[in-house]
Amino acid sequence: MAAALPVYPLVSVIIPCYNHGRYLPEAFASVWQQDYPAVEIVVVDDGSTDNTREVTATDARVKYVYQANQGLSAARNTGIDHSTGQYLVFLDADDWLLPNALKINADFLLQNPALAFISGGHDKVFTALGRIKHEAQEVAADHYLRLLQGNYIGMHATVMYQRWVFEKVRFDPALRACEDYDVYLNVARTQPVAHHTHRIAAYRLHDTNMSGNIPMMLRTVLAVQARQQPLLRTEAEKQAFARGQLVWKEYYSGEIYNKITAGATSATSAELTTLLSFKPRLALRYFLRHQTPMIKKSIKKITPNAGLRLLHKAGIYNQYMPAIGKVDMGDFARTTPFSTEFGYDRGGPVDRYYIEKFLGQEAAAIKGRVLEIGDNEYTLNFGKTQVAQSDILHVDASNQKATFIGDLSDAPHVPDNTFDCVVLTQTLHLIYEYKQALATCHRILKPGGVLLLTVPGITPIDHGEWRKTWYWSFTDSALHRLMAETFPSDSLTITSYGNVFIASAFLYGLGLPEVTSAQLDVYDPQFQVINAVKAVKAYPLA
Repeated sequence: MAAALPVYPLVSVIIPCYNHGRYLPEAFASVWQQDYPAVEIVVVDDGSTDNTREVTATDARVKYVYQANQGLSAARNTGIDHSTGQYLVFLDADDWLLPNALKINADFLLQNPALAFISGGHDKVFTALGRIKHEAQEVAADHYLRLLQGNYIGMHATVMYQRWVFEKVRFDPALRACEDYDVYLNVARTQPVAHHTHRIAAYRLHDTNMSGNIPMMLRTVLAVQARQQPLLRTEAEKQAFARGQLVWKEYYSGEIYNKITAGATSATSAELTTLLSFKPRLALRYFLRHQTPMIKKSIKKITPNAGLRLLHKAGIYNQYMPAIGKVDMGDFARTTPFSTEFGYDRGGPVDRYYIEKFLGQEAAAIKGRVLEIGDNEYTLNFGKTQVAQSDILHVDASNQKATFIGDLSDAPHVPDNTFDCVVLTQTLHLIYEYKQALATCHRILKPGGVLLLTVPGITPIDHGEWRKTWYWSFTDSALHRLMAETFPSDSLTITSYGNVFIASAFLYGLGLPEVTSAQLDVYDPQFQVINAVKAVKAYPLA
């Protein structure tokens, strides 16, 4: 007797859309390309005045529902009513699902049918900066308590719900934001839920995101969390609630402060009022930082040395330089790092910011047939639909995803003139014969093909797998001479990243969430944390 075919519950992907029709084709493609056989898409047009209807009509597989503009919560509720799937996913029109997202989440629900929902990690895509940041938290238990302390889910499209959840709970149309957080709290309080760190979706951050209105987001999230207060039963829940109030105020006040000190726009009255209400110290720092140099000079003149130290520690008076022997070492007064895992256990490595910034800037070159060393994460994240074929070279024959096995410094079996792009990040320093590795890259690239290379400058040395093969670090000067031996010098673009603070933070093992983009983006050539190269293979002479 033939084995019974597996039964795949239908997944309804509900896409609310208000004037984001231009993004819909990418969202649709990300759903149809899923490795999951039972999917429907329901677009709820929330009174759009753009081409949302016309774009949707180009795909006969998509169910289209129109309603007069009522807001995101109402659109999601309408989508629930017009969908038929056993599992529901809510995808905003300007976001997209990552490969295998539906299968990953559906497998969790199939194996654990009592779960009300499953959630996972995501990518934040900063469109203006060309940068991607991976977001994933480990949460194995006490989900309601963790949600009271903050929204560890972070992106709604990473959540797959059981349909029966919405027989008791709906999105509140009275909420302008945080309606998903409201649902998470209400469900997790009474039902089992689960979370994993697989990356499920990409969250596009741009100027029109509602989350850009930070004072409104803070007021709303505090109000949503406060709805739980009458329902708290245990002391642990009450403590988690109190901590959550502090966490939200701290987080959004910091976001306001970073925004208004970036200098792109002036602070609004709502932003300043919010700072004064929740973080008066940050408001004071902002006001003092933006006074005239004359006032700063007066502060230096009238304030004793101890007072200047306090102002400096608060970040208010940055021109203060401590006297010899008077440096306050603080938490850095230690001979062991905070992390021996490059900061992976503290939110991710600091240097990854620079690697992804570089790849984001050069994403247009990641196209056609692309070879990446070790895995193809960056190829898929940055190349997206530009990539026709993704290959992986790995030294370990047990790696089932690799299309080529071998050492990059000795790989005659990899064919000549084959690849449009080679992505070689954080690997060259592990190859003793690194010049031969670069020669291989040049050989296997097509004429006009691009090598995208990153190497460590100032770095810890791995404690584990790579410790015995961690041979080299490279300065920009070394790369200029080294690369010119293989690639024409006029085809090279070499970029360095880092400064004394980030170098120190990286050596101590701080995680990426523990430093700011303002600190990361300062460059000091004396402290090169990461160096990156774009090299183009020349066409043969006629």
